Amino acid sequence: MTQLALVIDLNVCVGCHACVTSCKEWNTSGSAGPMTDLNPYGKDPTGTFFNRVQTFEVGEFPNTETVHFPKSCLHCEDPPCVPVCPTGASYKRKEDGIVLVDYDKCIGCKYCSWACPYGVREFDEDQKVMKKCTLCVDRIYDARLPEADRKPACVKACPPGARLFGDIHDPDSVVSRAIREEGGYPLMPEWGTHPSNHYLPRRKTRIRIHEDELVRADNPLRVDRQQPGPSKAEPTMDDFSW
Repeated sequence: MTQLALVIDLNVCVGCHACVTSCKEWNTSGSAGPMTDLNPYGKDPTGTFFNRVQTFEVGEFPNTETVHFPKSCLHCEDPPCVPVCPTGASYKRKEDGIVLVDYDKCIGCKYCSWACPYGVREFDEDQKVMKKCTLCVDRIYDARLPEADRKPACVKACPPGARLFGDIHDPDSVVSRAIREEGGYPLMPEWGTHPSNHYLPRRKTRIRIHEDELVRADNPLRVDRQQPGPSKAEPTMDDFSW
């Protein structure tokens, strides 16, 4: 069976929120919209978002680092939100594994929100129905778009390419290779939901900058050994103001 999903590289994500805004733009004007905003410019802005980026500072000072953690519906292979829905509005598609909501059946009881351990269900205050990430199902199957554009809006918009999209059950897909080769892992597997979306872990890279690498070729303090004329002493760190 096909299982479409996202793989997010936490080592590449810079927390720019391009995925958040592109998701909002595409889905507000698409079949999943509208996505209502409440007090968007107030002290506590709230609204309907299918994708959010949570930012954490980890470690202890002075050895701290910032982690940006994008999160949306993980399209679980055993989604707990589906069996609790009293009307059958929440369902998982057999052909591609995408979990969706039928707005015509949804009564806004929020049972699915309570059942979801990841907190990714959204209640639209205007339509009084539950909404969630659809993996841009109205985009990825649109034959009018070039094949390269048949990806979720968040994947297309990510500047550093931190988001991958494909079939995790296909061992040759880009997402399967990334999970297999780079240690991809699901979020909170202890819940037994078998999330389809995976994350690639952060990889610490220690960079050591040598003193001579701080002197650029166009720096007036740089000494060109091949240039004739009186020699100058090599610049030191004291020659630079920081």
